[in-house]
Amino acid sequence: MQLDDFIEDFQRDEAAEKRRLAEQKSYEITDYLDEVEREFEQAVSGDSLFGATAPEIFVGRSSYPNVSTGVLSPVTGGDAADFATSGKWYQQGLGVSEVLQRRTGLLNSTRSANVDVRDVWDGFVGVQREVAIADHPVDVEVGLDSEPDIDLSLSDVGAPTGPQASAESADLAENPHVPRPVEKTLEDDDWQAEGAMTYLYRRGFDVYDINTILSAGALGQTQQRRLVPTRWSITAVDDTVGQYLRGRIRTNAEIGRVEVHRNEFLGNAFWVILAPGKWEYELVEMKAPGSVWNPDPEAGMYLAADSEGREGRTGYVEETAGAYHAARLAVLEHLDDRGRQGKALVLRHVSDDYWGPVGVWQVREAVRDAFAAEHGSAETFAEAVRGVADHLPVSLGTLRRKSTMAAGLQTTFGDFG
Repeated sequence: MQLDDFIEDFQRDEAAEKRRLAEQKSYEITDYLDEVEREFEQAVSGDSLFGATAPEIFVGRSSYPNVSTGVLSPVTGGDAADFATSGKWYQQGLGVSEVLQRRTGLLNSTRSANVDVRDVWDGFVGVQREVAIADHPVDVEVGLDSEPDIDLSLSDVGAPTGPQASAESADLAENPHVPRPVEKTLEDDDWQAEGAMTYLYRRGFDVYDINTILSAGALGQTQQRRLVPTRWSITAVDDTVGQYLRGRIRTNAEIGRVEVHRNEFLGNAFWVILAPGKWEYELVEMKAPGSVWNPDPEAGMYLAADSEGREGRTGYVEETAGAYHAARLAVLEHLDDRGRQGKALVLRHVSDDYWGPVGVWQVREAVRDAFAAEHGSAETFAEAVRGVADHLPVSLGTLRRKSTMAAGLQTTFGDFG
């Protein structure tokens, strides 16, 4: 489909329409916190949280290497698996409020621990690690020594965390089942963490599962196994798997023509331009005034960008952080599935409808699904960028001044309007 027709006829499918309706800005989470507090009072009996089913763990980064490490347990009812960060949230069309509601329904029972865990499988940290490597939510009994603090902790990388309480102890109420590939990585004392991550990915584990296992210090050489703060582990897994996929596609044939893909989710609009050529990638973010990371309504559009060439990056991703690796992973998965390589420019417009950060999972899933629908095509990369720029909140001239890939395009006076 030609680019003009694609843009003109871009239609949301039924699932996308459901997601759009779920994205309406809502501040009902404030009222919901009062309900959560009442449910927590009913669920916490004395100093114990009995029979909680833990689908996930959390490792903080403050005061590293002595960090806050926690078991996340839902106490507001429902299927425990629904509370864990997952691509299913995208398919279910959750809005910002619904994501925050699910996360505030999780009690983060925490204790301070040193990150050097090696072969520690007893006590609170041992229970946490067992929860992380199991293939289903695990029943636990948690002993608390404080009342839950009903609050939200928000991040641009990890999913939000809700109420927190200090824990005295944690015990397993069942024997967790550990998948054989995970057992294999644990049994090999000399397996580097990067190799173990790509092994699990090749065996069908999604990055969400691998992130949890890495965060629990269950990957890598035995003497180097450490708890990894959740924020760091998310980006580390996206980056490591992305590097693996980049290596797989580098000898592939190039895609045959310029393609334009588009998707919207949670007040974020994504345009992905793929073009023939050797692997090259850039993410440009345009954050509207009044959006979560550009809250001043008078500030003007905030632009951020990071890029890489065929050999990848040699330095830290300064401006786009975890979103860079999440979007790159989705693009590389698509190219690998097709047995092709190419240049990829991802443009992300964050509107003021994105009023609460829910984590980079939404970037990963939205870009993944951008390739599922019909796409537009253009004769040249320049034509594609010009066509998309007409639908961006900044001019082509402004985009060129920020984007490495767009900077090489020939300009006209009108581009700077």
